[in-house]
Amino acid sequence: MEELAYNYADYAEEDLEEDYELIGGEKFIMAAAAPFVNHITVISRLVIIFGNYIDKNNINAIVVADADVYLSEKDHFRPDLSVVCDLNSVKTGKKVYGVPDLVVEVLSESTMKNDLGKKKDAYEKNGVKEYWIIDQWSKRIEVYHLIDGKYKLDDVYKADSEVENVSKQIKVSIFNDLLVDVQSVFKWWFSGNG
Repeated sequence: MEELAYNYADYAEEDLEEDYELIGGEKFIMAAAAPFVNHITVISRLVIIFGNYIDKNNINAIVVADADVYLSEKDHFRPDLSVVCDLNSVKTGKKVYGVPDLVVEVLSESTMKNDLGKKKDAYEKNGVKEYWIIDQWSKRIEVYHLIDGKYKLDDVYKADSEVENVSKQIKVSIFNDLLVDVQSVFKWWFSGNG
């Protein structure tokens, strides 16, 4: 068996000047520049949507943006957004230790390859129940549900589509009755700011 170059203990002990994610034990340096405003705005909108739903329904869950998540010894990421519903099985504090119920990644040029490939595979393998991939340029959201240990594409949702059979509301599988209007996620684009 091949020994990993890096693992959770290495990361926890290092005093790093560089930021990185650990994907399958492989180190990936994160971009030093902050995400673009559109990227941050998408995540901010989702934090508000999920946070309001959690508060309104008095659910013992949290929604966090841009927090370190330790899925396993080999997989340490900083997803754009995570929702944790079972606070008894996942430790939180400075970081999230355990598997979130839902993870959202907004594609950027520097992370797209991993978000669509290695990270998606790691989320699947570690049991993240729902995974959203948001393409900020085409204003579309791919939603995957974990079924029998494998991701199945639920649907592709598009905010500004005029095609009748394109879904515009996402039924969030981890909550009983939360529907997310895709256009509300990209709201500022439609008000002339995007």
